[in-house]
Amino acid sequence: MKLVLFDVDGTLLDSQHLIHACLVHMFERMGRPLLPRAEMLGIVGLSLEPAVRQLLGEETTAAEIEQAAAYYREAFLSRVDDPSHAPPLFPGAAELVATLRLRDDVVLGIATGKSMRGVERILDGFGWSKGVFATIQTADKAPSKPDPGMVLQAAREVGLPPEQAIMIGDTSFDILMGRAAGAATVGVSWGNHPVAELREAGADHIIDTFDQLLPLVDAFKVPEPS
Repeated sequence: MKLVLFDVDGTLLDSQHLIHACLVHMFERMGRPLLPRAEMLGIVGLSLEPAVRQLLGEETTAAEIEQAAAYYREAFLSRVDDPSHAPPLFPGAAELVATLRLRDDVVLGIATGKSMRGVERILDGFGWSKGVFATIQTADKAPSKPDPGMVLQAAREVGLPPEQAIMIGDTSFDILMGRAAGAATVGVSWGNHPVAELREAGADHIIDTFDQLLPLVDAFKVPEPS
C-alpha cells in the first residue's frame, strides 16, 4: 500500500490570486510597504503565523503577528464565498484524484498549512468530502511545514510507515517535510516556488503535469519490512 499525500495551495488548487490579494490587504492594514509578489507568495505552504512572521521580519512582536494574521483572515473570509474569487483546481487535478481513489494499492491524504475549516470548504466545493482522502493534516493539528509532523501523523493514521508515503507539493517546505519524514517527494513545477528551489530541497522528482504523476506512483517501490 502507498500513501499519496497532496499539498493544497499551489499543488491541487490555483489559489495564488486569492492569497496575494489577502496578503496585500494585510500589509495595507498593517501600514507596511508591499513586498514583491513572488516574495509574498514564497511563504505559501507555511502555517499562517509562521508565514506572517517570515514576511514581516523576526523583529515583529507577537501582538503584531496576531494582528496581521487577523487581517489576513478578515480578507480571506470576505472573499472565499465570492464566486469571482473562487480558486480553480489545476488542470488534471480532479481526474488524477478520481483515478487514484479507485486503486486498491493507494490511499490518499492531504498535508496543508490551511486550517481544517478551509480544507473542508474546498473538499465540499469539489465533491471530495466523502472519504476521498483518508487522512487530512492541517495547521490545526500538526506543526508547520517543513517539520515532518504532518507526514508522520498521516502515516500513523492510515497504519503505514512514512517510507511508504509520497509527498507531492509545490514548495521547498513540502519537499523538506517529506524528506525529513523519510517519504518520497515529488515537486510540481506550476506552483509557488521555482523548480530550482525544489531541486535544491532534494525533490526526488519534478513533474510538469499531473499526467506525469501516475507513472511515478506505479514505479514507487514500497520498502521491504526490516
